[in-house]
Amino acid sequence: MKPDLEVVQIGSGESFKAWEHGYPFHTVRWHFHPEYEIHHVVATKGQYFVGDFIGEFEPGNLVLTGPNLPHNWISSIPTGTCVPLRGRVVQFTEGFLADATKTFPEFEACAPMLELSRRGALFSTLTAAKVGPLLEKLVNARGLRRLELFMGILGHLSSADEMRSLASTRYTPDPSGFMSNGVNQALLYINSHLTEPFTEADLADLTGQSSSAFSRSFRRHTGMALVQYVNRLRINFACHLLMSKPDLSITDICFASGFNNISNFNRQFLAQKSMAPSRFRTLLVQNVRAVEAA
Repeated sequence: MKPDLEVVQIGSGESFKAWEHGYPFHTVRWHFHPEYEIHHVVATKGQYFVGDFIGEFEPGNLVLTGPNLPHNWISSIPTGTCVPLRGRVVQFTEGFLADATKTFPEFEACAPMLELSRRGALFSTLTAAKVGPLLEKLVNARGLRRLELFMGILGHLSSADEMRSLASTRYTPDPSGFMSNGVNQALLYINSHLTEPFTEADLADLTGQSSSAFSRSFRRHTGMALVQYVNRLRINFACHLLMSKPDLSITDICFASGFNNISNFNRQFLAQKSMAPSRFRTLLVQNVRAVEAA
């Protein structure tokens, strides 16, 4: 089975993406992406899959996957059960670390770890115990504090004594083959044209399917309808703009995010974030002031 492409959105004002999720969640599927990923399990037990490796995980499981290496973590919980926090994730590009290494040669210490991660690098529970609290802080950190925590995490990972690879040496990810999947082509197009107008028919033409066939395939692969998927990405992008562009008005952000009217933007934002965009910005400002005053 070919893995699905996960579109990783790293904001223009950020060097990496740090987030957390519950279970079930839309990214919990056999998938790949060009970014490195640090994956830390906080709750539940189950099976995980990295390349051609299959293993058992429990809380504290800490893995670094390299670019385009397919992976998935499936929790063993009763049907219908929802876990509010299953794990934390950090994603960053090869280009980011390559540029950082040119400026700071000390990053070369990460090279062996990053090479091992191309087959999946599993860390010990001792390393996970050191990194876990830093990941928890990183998810909500802002400004230089994010870089401080990120470098601390890389420091622990790159100096870990017990680190082993997961996928076999004969397993070689083939992103060109993965991208032959029509839905992956559509996901890549969506990511590249997120703020532009396009229709389901446009994407169906791109993948060589009828609109109805594409709709079924897209829902099967992503777990949601196209409009729901696109709105989720656009609202996430709007949050990034709210955080990084204080000079832009809510209306400006609405149109910059790909929405064509303010009422729909406000409705979608409220549905996803449980608050209006203006309230989101107010709370963000309050949080920044509290951190600066501390």
